[in-house]
Amino acid sequence: MENDVRPYRGTLYRFTLWVSLATAVLGLAILAGAFAAAWDGFEHVREYADRNIANEDSYYAYADENMDPMRAVGAVAAPVFLLLALVVVSVLHSAYAVGGSHARRDGGPLSVGELWRRTRPRLFAAVVTNFLTGIFVAVVVWAGLFLFTLVDAHEVPGVEPTPIGETASWQYTLVGWVLPIVIWSLGPLLWFRLAGATAETVLERRNPFVAVYRSWVLTRRARRRTFGLGLLCCAAAVLAFVVVLYAAGPLNHYAGLGMLWLNDDNVWMTGVLMIIFPTAVALLLLPPLVMPLVCAGVARLHGDLRAREEAGSVDGRRPARSEGATLP
Repeated sequence: MENDVRPYRGTLYRFTLWVSLATAVLGLAILAGAFAAAWDGFEHVREYADRNIANEDSYYAYADENMDPMRAVGAVAAPVFLLLALVVVSVLHSAYAVGGSHARRDGGPLSVGELWRRTRPRLFAAVVTNFLTGIFVAVVVWAGLFLFTLVDAHEVPGVEPTPIGETASWQYTLVGWVLPIVIWSLGPLLWFRLAGATAETVLERRNPFVAVYRSWVLTRRARRRTFGLGLLCCAAAVLAFVVVLYAAGPLNHYAGLGMLWLNDDNVWMTGVLMIIFPTAVALLLLPPLVMPLVCAGVARLHGDLRAREEAGSVDGRRPARSEGATLP
């Protein structure tokens, strides 16, 4: 039987909704905590701006030192948001991998509670696996950014940044733009190849490093299908994000009015909220809108590739590279 989660899509989607609800609550709590921690800093910014405006001076020119408390809060909140996203992605990929394995073995009914019970034991390993995948992709993205920075800083011999108003030289266009973009494009392609690592560590109980390697080996035999699925997932995520981003625009007005009421008309704090509010709404709605498609596709791809490998081993056409334990 194919590793198809469709027989259990109701259970999996209910599980996704519960995870999405918990994510929304935690995400909003982190956001509220960040604003609470930066409250005094925003008050100092308001006092500084009001004083300078009264003195007919610039309210922004020397405001950098007043921004330090907000930057400190952002430096703490950003990693917390990334950790939350890492855990959510790991939970959902793990659950869909378990659901796909259950469907493949025709295991009968599957409840949300039972799905969570089977997912929970390997959750930490799944988080570590996704963290490793993210590190590998981030290294590729950083390499492109590093090259772009070197060119912009005159550190690449024979390549000079283009002066304002002049046409770019072919060296600058090639090394300063084309090559970094090519390097950046390798990041998503690497993520596509490593997407099956979570299923490997959850279903086969592999070490996260081994799971990442196994995903690379499995997807090597189906590059076109892997890249096609990855591009479809990326397109769906971008489309959903853009649509929700614009749909959340009208709500931004009411969020701003609510913040003005809470902070006694502090326009600086309200302005920050209105900048990030649509993006926050879009990100919080991605799990229920896009993750079912992404996780189901990855789970089915991994199951099909594993079945193909096992069939090759049984028929004697290709020896299996390893034997992994499956979930009960």
